[in-house]
Amino acid sequence: MKKSPLVLLPGLLCDAQLWQPQVESLSDIADIWIADHTRSDTMAGVARDVLADAPFASFALAGLSMGGYIALEIMRQAQQRVTRLALLDTAAGAELPEQTQRRKELIALAERGEFSRVTEILLPLLIHPARLAEPALSDVIKSMARNVGKDAFVRQQQAIMSRADSLKQLATIASPTLVLCGRQDVLTPLARHEEIAAGVEGARLEVIEDCGHLSTLERPDTVNAALRRWLGV
Repeated sequence: MKKSPLVLLPGLLCDAQLWQPQVESLSDIADIWIADHTRSDTMAGVARDVLADAPFASFALAGLSMGGYIALEIMRQAQQRVTRLALLDTAAGAELPEQTQRRKELIALAERGEFSRVTEILLPLLIHPARLAEPALSDVIKSMARNVGKDAFVRQQQAIMSRADSLKQLATIASPTLVLCGRQDVLTPLARHEEIAAGVEGARLEVIEDCGHLSTLERPDTVNAALRRWLGV
């Protein structure tokens, strides 16, 4: 069976470990490439980096959180290259002032030499409260943050703050689209995903129960099954 080219986009302070359960589960049906989203400080620039680096002329595209923002910018720049789209635990609207303020506070903390505190502050927002006591999960999140590092974190936050409002763009998306989120995602709540699913004609909305923001790590089996259906297998 011919494998589907699949580009995966990590979230803020995340690296390939975010998608490791999907790589392990889907490699029988997908030729998977995970993007580097750490080099540019604008969302347009990050999307251009991904498009330039991607080893496929056309591909299915999945992004979680910041990865979803990048995916929507890729749809703006080169929709013709995307055969399928999956938006996980993300949002399509522009940055809100209170979100920008929070990002600037975290940037200031990191630049004062307290980058390690950023993950401690964010952790309760990233996973379901019941999972906070699980070292295996929190250790992966902390490892990803260390790998990304302070300088790339600042660039990523600046890129997120620069992102365009994609709500009106949703109606132009023609690719088969999956919209997925954890029921208890507090960073990008269910309402944001209902908004996306309503805006993209034919989009499928899947809600993962007992799950927070990092669905690929929290509920990998359920997410893997949804992605397998999305890929048409």
